Amino acid sequence: MKILVTVKRVVDYNVKIRVKADGSGVELANVKMSMNPFDEISVEEALRLKEAGKASEVVVVSIGPAKAEETLRTALAMGADRAILVETE
Repeated sequence: MKILVTVKRVVDYNVKIRVKADGSGVELANVKMSMNPFDEISVEEALRLKEAGKASEVVVVSIGPAKAEETLRTALAMGADRAILVETE
């Protein structure tokens, strides 16, 4: 069995979020980004299933800008076998 885990790049939970001056969204310039903590737990659980012999491969996928590749690298460093980025603008 192959396990597919979706991961998302989000503002790090330790960072205080600031709203843009015009109120149109969140200020992302010079803000630390990381993998969603709940997605990180999902990757860990998928890896546990693989180690227990219940899965043959763990594949992580993310949809987002090219910078989301950092999040996929984190999942690969955790032990995922493959990573797929569906790049958007």
